[in-house]
Amino acid sequence: MRGKDAVKFFTVVAVIAILTFLAFNPKGTEIPNIGTIPSAYDIRQAADLKGGIDAVLAPKDKDGKTYAAKTEELKQAKSVIEHRLDAKGVMDRVVAVDQVKKRITVQIPLKKGTTIEDPGSTIDDLGKMALLTFREIDETKSATGPVVPVSGDPILEGKNVKSAKYQQNPQTGGHDVALVLDSEGTKKFAEATARLINKRIGIYMDEMLLSAPNVRVAITNGECVIEGQDSLEDAVRLAQDIQSGAMPFKLVAESTSSISPILGSNALSVGVTSGIVAFLLVCLFMLLFYRLPGILACVALLGHTVIQILFISWFNITMSLPGIAGLILSIGMGVDANVIIFERVKEELRNGKTLRSAIDLGFKRAFSAVLDSNITTLISAVVLLYFGTGPIKSFAYTLIVGVILNFLTAVTASRIMLKSVAGMNIAKHRWLYGVKGVKEQND
Repeated sequence: MRGKDAVKFFTVVAVIAILTFLAFNPKGTEIPNIGTIPSAYDIRQAADLKGGIDAVLAPKDKDGKTYAAKTEELKQAKSVIEHRLDAKGVMDRVVAVDQVKKRITVQIPLKKGTTIEDPGSTIDDLGKMALLTFREIDETKSATGPVVPVSGDPILEGKNVKSAKYQQNPQTGGHDVALVLDSEGTKKFAEATARLINKRIGIYMDEMLLSAPNVRVAITNGECVIEGQDSLEDAVRLAQDIQSGAMPFKLVAESTSSISPILGSNALSVGVTSGIVAFLLVCLFMLLFYRLPGILACVALLGHTVIQILFISWFNITMSLPGIAGLILSIGMGVDANVIIFERVKEELRNGKTLRSAIDLGFKRAFSAVLDSNITTLISAVVLLYFGTGPIKSFAYTLIVGVILNFLTAVTASRIMLKSVAGMNIAKHRWLYGVKGVKEQND
């Protein structure tokens, strides 16, 4: 193996080894100045595996009294909750509107470290269910004490905010939050900002002040920017608080109850065992039929699997039984790309090509078939993700990630390793590539 080839080969192997350690370290890996990198043991299990909680949320007004929510308002609140759960990767959930009792019911899986008997902070995943308001500041009282609003109706409520997003100021490089208001909010905000130039407007979550930006000009187009956040994290947090608080009323957990796991932890162990057996059988098949390239494909497949596990863990995606099925399916698809490529390599060797030339042509000519196969699967997975709910989304996520990783591992990593070892004399025998009766070329 030549110098550069050796560096490439051992770099790929070392990266996969490090990722494998990160993926299966039971306690996670502590990185100085970064924090703890979660592992497979930190993946949140869906309600069908571990159970969850069922919460009934009742609408309340700013004074804590029962709010007669309209059906459209309840649907808006349902949408806000779903967006919050999406942001936390909680795919296995049920959010429904009870139009008769005017309630919202939510079923979500337990958080890591909680149990059915003690669900603890699981309900926190629903986010702050307080009422978001924009209010005029009482500058007289606020001059010598806490920033307090004037009494009376707020300028805007959360329902008037269509979106709140972080953006970087193109001129100063500062961290801002961009707001877009609905038509009703635009009219109210135009009147208020024209009246309060050089004064502050407080943004409150219930009675907690989130921010008190100063009004510079009258804003009449329904789009404004809150400038001057101290850091990127502060700006993102403020945008998320405003966005998540865009509900027309408070939601109070009226009652909570536990949901027993439908399948139980035994189903998880069966799924994990199935994945390990599938991986070993695939490796055995690749070893018998493709020999040296098969071994390297198994190394790449290990990289594919651990990266997928780390992705699920790092992005807090809930793992349901369909999600495990998506992971196992993507393992099969990962090796399918290698089968197509290695068959092309064998064909080129039978045509009398040198080893390096056969490898280059094999990957080049098989790429279009691999690309087409993965694109069609990707389209199906995206459709499932768009129209699916709960466990179906979990399946779609794992399948999408697996298909994308195919290009990184089955195509790129396998090619780097195979071309690296092809320079070794011991690796030039055609038998090692599953080809018999072909005269050796001067490789």
